[in-house]
Amino acid sequence: MAEKEPRSLQDLNLVDRFLFDEVMDVPGMYQIAVNILLENNAALLDKVHTEKEFRVSPKLRAVRLDVVGMDADGKVYYTEMQQRNTGNLLKRSRYYQSQLDVSLLEPGSMDFNLLNDSCLILIAPFDLFRRGLYRYTFCGVCQECPDLKIEDGALRVFINTKGTNRKDFSQEFLDFMDYLMMTTDENAAKTSSERVKAMHREVQKIKVSEEMGVKYMQRWEERAYDRLDGKAEGKAIVNKLIQALIRDNRQEDLLRSTTDQEFQEELLREYRISV
Repeated sequence: MAEKEPRSLQDLNLVDRFLFDEVMDVPGMYQIAVNILLENNAALLDKVHTEKEFRVSPKLRAVRLDVVGMDADGKVYYTEMQQRNTGNLLKRSRYYQSQLDVSLLEPGSMDFNLLNDSCLILIAPFDLFRRGLYRYTFCGVCQECPDLKIEDGALRVFINTKGTNRKDFSQEFLDFMDYLMMTTDENAAKTSSERVKAMHREVQKIKVSEEMGVKYMQRWEERAYDRLDGKAEGKAIVNKLIQALIRDNRQEDLLRSTTDQEFQEELLREYRISV
């Protein structure tokens, strides 16, 4: 199946990873995003890394996050834009945070108190926890004593852009949720937030930039080739799995072999063809 054509750069929204990364790379924009999302006044340093890769060992899986920044107190903020529910995001966030923590200490460091405070922010246009909230913040709390926190400096925050508890948030936060989903002149004009308007000015510059247009197409082509290579490899794996299941008369184990919904559907399609 041929790869479908990408949307134009002008049609992208901030929930699209390419646009989000490019906007966050502009000095001051990541601070605006973090301050609105967490409703705080953290003073982030201008040096921000986009598509930052962490690999603590050549043999271990690398971690790549959309945006990484640090505030004036040394607290590190990691942000990931996630459009699709892959079914493993909670465990994935745990793995990310553990890998990131390892990267924060110098090799040979003996003092774990030197570990930076950190905040992992995952933004998604769906509700992972199905409670209708815009924001879910997790930190270590004692089950026996709910008022007792572990105070290890680690936070995980999940943003659901389609929350329903509007009364619990500022109008700026709510406008930003709308703007993430539909990054348009109309939404920028409707808000009274100067910070959202400032971000929109940077979005406009990126969307009309010929250089960014070329970069966007190159990125899409690279990922299209990667997907094609992955499909060929995945096809071979699927076929081997199906033949083994058929041989051992264990077709009932098909859906138990993976939690990825798309892969489940692929398995079923191939299984029907094979039998």
